[in-house]
Amino acid sequence: MLDTNLKQQLQAYLERVTLPIEIVAALDDSEAAREMQELLQEVASLSSLVSLEYTEHAERKPSFAINRKGAAMSIHFAGIPMGHEFTSFVLALLQAGGYPPKVDDSVIEQIRALDGELRFETFISLSCQNCPDVVQALNLMAVLNPNVSHTMIDGALFQQEAEERQVMAVPTVFLNGKVFAQGRMTIEEILAKLDSGASARQAERINAKEPFDVLVVGGGPAGAAAAIYAARKGIRTGLVAERFGGQVLDTLGIENFISVKQTEGPKLAAALEEHVKSYDIDVMNLQRAESLLPADENGLFTVKLANGATLRSRTVVLATGARWRELNVPGERDYRGRGVAYCPHCDGPLFKGKRVAVIGGGNSGVEAAIDLAGIVAHVTVIEFDSRLRADEILQRKLRSLPNVRIILSAQTTEVHGEGGKVTGLTYKDRGTGELHRLDVEGVFVQIGLLPNTDWLKGTIELSPRGEIEVNARGETSMAGVFAAGDATTTPYKQIVIAMGEGAKAALSAFDYLIRTSAPAADAEKAVGVA
Repeated sequence: MLDTNLKQQLQAYLERVTLPIEIVAALDDSEAAREMQELLQEVASLSSLVSLEYTEHAERKPSFAINRKGAAMSIHFAGIPMGHEFTSFVLALLQAGGYPPKVDDSVIEQIRALDGELRFETFISLSCQNCPDVVQALNLMAVLNPNVSHTMIDGALFQQEAEERQVMAVPTVFLNGKVFAQGRMTIEEILAKLDSGASARQAERINAKEPFDVLVVGGGPAGAAAAIYAARKGIRTGLVAERFGGQVLDTLGIENFISVKQTEGPKLAAALEEHVKSYDIDVMNLQRAESLLPADENGLFTVKLANGATLRSRTVVLATGARWRELNVPGERDYRGRGVAYCPHCDGPLFKGKRVAVIGGGNSGVEAAIDLAGIVAHVTVIEFDSRLRADEILQRKLRSLPNVRIILSAQTTEVHGEGGKVTGLTYKDRGTGELHRLDVEGVFVQIGLLPNTDWLKGTIELSPRGEIEVNARGETSMAGVFAAGDATTTPYKQIVIAMGEGAKAALSAFDYLIRTSAPAADAEKAVGVA
């Protein structure tokens, strides 16, 4: 299962284990069970503190549990944790073996304070880049609190159970048998859902913060670059983000980031966060901005957050990025996560052997169709235009696939469902006006992006597409407010361009600061706060 290099790396990691671990496997006569046994035997052979045992009693086979000997701990893997989940497996071993987790002490205290039985189950796919964050967070909670148990379930391996429980998007988390959440979540987000008072406490802490010189709104590549460039100038810098990493977290393969031949979105996002936190930057993650108020008589802008908190700053850099564009047709939102999906890499394995549709004939849509064609029974590509807009090389590959149909000049008008899951869609022939029904079990929407600027309407100038109007210096229509990245009118929405624009916006903000009024601390004194 493991090549020589991977074994050597894993053995080095296992040297950090200080407490004995037992792996308890429940196997059947399937090929997956044989692969699981081979993996576990190899792992157990790498450390004298890791033992492998077997049991006939398990809710699912093949599966295995990781326990710390003599401790109450419940971490289960119902599936072979390779692909994106191999890191989850390694971390579970290390943390069960006494290796300290890399989270704040306040988070550890919050986990240990959780009361009552919390039985989590997470359905994942091994190709999902968002799933490991959820699995690792819940595994850590199970390590730290005996009231918490967690099971990772490979939806492709246990497809019948996934269908019975109507899991059609990953990660899907169940708590005590009921759906708890879908999509990528950090450990802080999970705790916030469990602890109703967490948001109010966080708002109180944010309200107590002194004004910033530069406040960056957004945690994607543009926001991270802006924060780093501002902090390097030695000025008070804050970064507030709804989700650090932004859209990059939903990107699987990245092969055009100069100097890095190949990486994955979550890896790049983690590297961005590590770089940002190496500077004196006040990072406020999981916070959504709701409004921007013009500068007051002291030259301070105000950003209001969804939790009721406010932040003040002498300048603001807006880098809120973009999100997947929706069809906005009846049934789409009703069946989101129940057959309507936006990430073919994450959710594709759940549709193995089924018929699906991909809406959109650009690069993202055609790439999605090509990927899905290797998993599902049949793919129908529905394109609004009279021709596909993807690169010719992608089109040639798509047309070579035997299980793909392309429908042009077609407008999707409705998504249909029954019993809580998608059963088909209706599209209109734009040439004849005739309506057609297409029976599918999955609808993958790939029709581009929308800027995250709804909260700025009426505050600064936006383009007809909702993008923030910026000039060559990243300046917006409001003096002292700058913008960068996919939320702006800057052409070519690329990671490397967003980073450059973020750096430019921060430099422009610094130039603005040295040409205007007193530092934020002096403004505080002027209003009697400091």
